[in-house]
Amino acid sequence: VVRRRLLQRYEHQPFISCLAGFYSCRWRRYQRERTEPGKCCCNMVNRECMFFPLLIAAFCLSLVFLYTWSEGKNDYNGFDWYNYGNLGFWFLWSLLILIVAAVLFAYTSLLLVLAMCLLAEGQQLYLHWSHKIGTFLVLGFTISSLFALSILWRDHRKTVRLSFQVTAPYLHIGAIAIMVLLSWPVALYAIRADKKVIQVVIAGPYLAILLFLFLIPLGMYSPCIREKGTLGPKPALIGHRGAPMLAPENTEMSFLKTIEHGGDGLETDVTISYDGVPFLMHDDTLRRTTNIHEVYPNETGKAASFFSWDSLQKLNAGTWFLKNKPFLGMGSLSKADQKQAMNQSIYTLSGFLRLADSHNKLVIFDLYRPPEKHPYRNLWLRKVLDVILKESKIKRHLVLWLHNSVRSFVQSVAPGFQHTMGRKAPIEDLLKHNIVKLNLVYTDMSSEDIQKYAEANITTNFYVVNEPWLYSLAWCSGAHSVTTNAVHLLKDLSQPLFLMTPRQYNIMWILTDLTSAFLISLIFAL
Repeated sequence: VVRRRLLQRYEHQPFISCLAGFYSCRWRRYQRERTEPGKCCCNMVNRECMFFPLLIAAFCLSLVFLYTWSEGKNDYNGFDWYNYGNLGFWFLWSLLILIVAAVLFAYTSLLLVLAMCLLAEGQQLYLHWSHKIGTFLVLGFTISSLFALSILWRDHRKTVRLSFQVTAPYLHIGAIAIMVLLSWPVALYAIRADKKVIQVVIAGPYLAILLFLFLIPLGMYSPCIREKGTLGPKPALIGHRGAPMLAPENTEMSFLKTIEHGGDGLETDVTISYDGVPFLMHDDTLRRTTNIHEVYPNETGKAASFFSWDSLQKLNAGTWFLKNKPFLGMGSLSKADQKQAMNQSIYTLSGFLRLADSHNKLVIFDLYRPPEKHPYRNLWLRKVLDVILKESKIKRHLVLWLHNSVRSFVQSVAPGFQHTMGRKAPIEDLLKHNIVKLNLVYTDMSSEDIQKYAEANITTNFYVVNEPWLYSLAWCSGAHSVTTNAVHLLKDLSQPLFLMTPRQYNIMWILTDLTSAFLISLIFAL
């Protein structure tokens, strides 16, 4: 009898051994301690009670950072080039941060699941010292990263707020599912607690959060929740520096790729060479998008506009693209495309406009005034207008004129341009200056403003929109067009993502709340 009792007492418990082993590194049974439901789940003497809340905080912050960073994928390319400009070498830092965020979230999630299972088995929690260090590292990394984002990348907060307009209904379902899973340990400890105060402390916050989640859809707004037949036309696609995910930016190949994939317009950047030739270049220098370090190694920091056109023609504008692969998930180019990219050179404004005119594509461009001591510093606009009106002779209605200085002069010498403003302004002022389009950064997107301007026959274009969810939001909000690096991807969308009718959303909301309420009530009752 004694032997049987000893065997019952020391019977093998592989499940609990695995849980405690991974969580506490306590693989042997005599190293573990049981706790009764309703009692403190941690050893107060060793201050273990403080680490479980810290683990929960690490889980929540890692989840917030993972969501925040993953929703910023639209701007990964800009982030990587910003680091390139500061560090001097190319690396996909955005991808590295995404991987780190995912690993940290998976790590804290695993620890939290282990803790919940141990609690359900009546075991006291003892977090191993290595996991304690890991928890502090997760807290430190996520807090510092979120702080850095809020300071250095303030527009990222606007991106996250925009993402809620399309993901909120699905985040709501995910939050409710987590609350259902948490109801098991909460019920186990709250219902069996020996004091009413402990029951209230455990169950009160849980029920308050649950009630908040049940009712939050009442204040939720998404332009993609709309009645059938009210969705506007698909926004036109303007290639940002062409198709920079398929070819080197601002090259003839890049613009041809945009046209090949059905883009409606072309966007570029224009500067003036030292001898007065307008050419396409986004950066101040030639270091990023040419092989200047090979041809003119001592002039890599020299402003692009201080090179003559003959000197610029000697540079290759495509090899950097094959070497650096500037976009995440670009894929591999065909051998024909690789060969074509290798032979790209700096493109002139005249060639760009002739190409757009021959394919009847809209054009929009940023104009960069030459720096001090440049011979064309005060003649640059006239030089650009000469190329547009005399050399290329592009159809004027295809030109979206964005530059705001001397706009009245441009309207007098080149009537027919579609004048575009780069910022929001009162409708009266826009109509006074004959503005027909707004070219706005996507973080300024607002369905109310879009509708207000549309009523005055002023259309809106948003830049730079690369992600399908952001393009879907622009579509649902009524945007007329978007500037994008991903014409080849967005053209295939037949309807916005996350589109649903109010009736469909109400059914989804009510079914989620009723199902979760039933499951939670059943768990508490048992």
